[in-house]
Amino acid sequence: MTIQFDALWVEEQPDGSFRRSVVQRSVEMLPPGDLLIRVHYSSLNYKDALSAAGHRGVTRAYPHTPGIDAAGVVVESAVDAFSPGDEVIVIGYDLGMNTPGGFGGYIRVPASWAVKRPAGLTLRESMALGTAGFTAAQCVETLLQHGVQNGEVLVTGATGGVGSVAVALLHKLGITVVAATGKMEEADYLHRIGATAVISRGEVDDRSGRPLLRERWAGVVDTVGGAILATAIRSTRYGGSVAACGMAASPSLELTVYPFILRGVKLLGVDSVNVPITERRRIWELLADDWKLSNLDAMAREVSLYDLSAEIDAMLLGQQRGRVIVVHEEV
Repeated sequence: MTIQFDALWVEEQPDGSFRRSVVQRSVEMLPPGDLLIRVHYSSLNYKDALSAAGHRGVTRAYPHTPGIDAAGVVVESAVDAFSPGDEVIVIGYDLGMNTPGGFGGYIRVPASWAVKRPAGLTLRESMALGTAGFTAAQCVETLLQHGVQNGEVLVTGATGGVGSVAVALLHKLGITVVAATGKMEEADYLHRIGATAVISRGEVDDRSGRPLLRERWAGVVDTVGGAILATAIRSTRYGGSVAACGMAASPSLELTVYPFILRGVKLLGVDSVNVPITERRRIWELLADDWKLSNLDAMAREVSLYDLSAEIDAMLLGQQRGRVIVVHEEV
């Protein structure tokens, strides 16, 4: 019997625009792969919003089902490492970019993309984190590995998915967090999840052209790029580190080498897409155990596939807060 499922479907129109709808598909339409997974939960990330808007830098060919995150149950397995009934998490690699993603009720992927759900996380909790939470954990761990322990740590784009989880993780680890946001009306939310102080985006967006600014930050988690990242680097203390993982504002970075050669500031790039599977397992175990957050529900809310298009539009306009979990109707 053919298995059919609902999926978000992004189609290019004759005028070059892109239309989103929920359609029925069948598992026979999915690409080859070792694992057929029934998706229980996914989550919305900025890359998904770009794919759903027709961004060719993310997705080359349409029609397409986005969703770079998926958590669910193995239905069929062609490898010994997984069995039907296993609960798994899949994020990154090509999922949701050029491979049908988690905004469909089923995915078929290589076994090398999947991680068995750690005992300390439910499938829903894994998607409350998703790529955003995974990336935030990478950023925080990178700062710790480079000696950031004391002093203020700046988190930019703090109300977004990566920013929110980074604020909460840093607070859990006893680090003083300063959250920068363009939504000062969300200050109470940022304080609730762990920010010691909340400042406006304008305070970390210096356009003066000065090569160095007053030293303040022991470390930075930057999720936006552009002038804000440049400002953060120029105001990082001697020997401090900046973890950069996003470019929602801009991929450009205009600054001199002075922060690096006069203050020894370290700029650390963080990628979550092609992380080796052994490292993925380790980070998920960390998030399920020593770094498990007790306030995930304060950062996440649920929507259905039918509500998702409006959430995508809000994300593209910079109006989202925290994490959006996509729940499949059949769950």
